[in-house]
Formats: sequence, C-alpha cells, structure tokens
Amino acid sequence: MTIRPEQAKEIIRDAIANLNEELPEVERVDVKPSTVLFGMGAEIDSLSLVSLVVDIETALSDKFNLDIALADEEATARPVLPFSTVQALEEYILERANESR
Repeated sequence: MTIRPEQAKEIIRDAIANLNEELPEVERVDVKPSTVLFGMGAEIDSLSLVSLVVDIETALSDKFNLDIALADEEATARPVLPFSTVQALEEYILERANESR
C-alpha cells in the first residue's frame, strides 16, 4: 500500500489543526503549501514543530501501520530540510512512506 498525496495532506492538515487548538488565535497556522514551518519566517516555534512531527508520525503509524521517524539524520542531511514548508513536508512524507513499502 502506498500513501497518496491527498492522504499526506490530510495527515498534515489534521496535525496542524491539533497544533492550532493549543495555540492562541493570533498564532494559529494556515495550512497552505507555502506555509513556513522551520527556518527564516517560520510560523511556529521549535517545540511546536516537534509536536507537529510527532503527531504526523503517530498518524502514519495508526492509519497506515508505518513506523517512520521523520526527524532523523536523513532529514537533517538534506540541502532543503523537509520541514521548511508544508509542501516540503508533504513531499518528504510521501517519499519516506512509499520507500518503506
């Protein structure tokens, strides 16, 4: 079984919705491909990013029986971090999920 792009988007959207429930209204994050999650102009802090990644990893495990560590050496060794934007995160999820099958 592979994960389709719309499934990856749903996982990210749900994780951001969970994060937004914990944030004050003025700090809530939009779910757009260009939303910056890490680095210059990030809309969330590092603790929120960790929470987001954990939620996504949990969803991948629960919904697809995939145990994937998204924040590993492979992620940090890339020239563009997979957590830089929502779009980059989606692409990374698809890559990692589909290579593990």
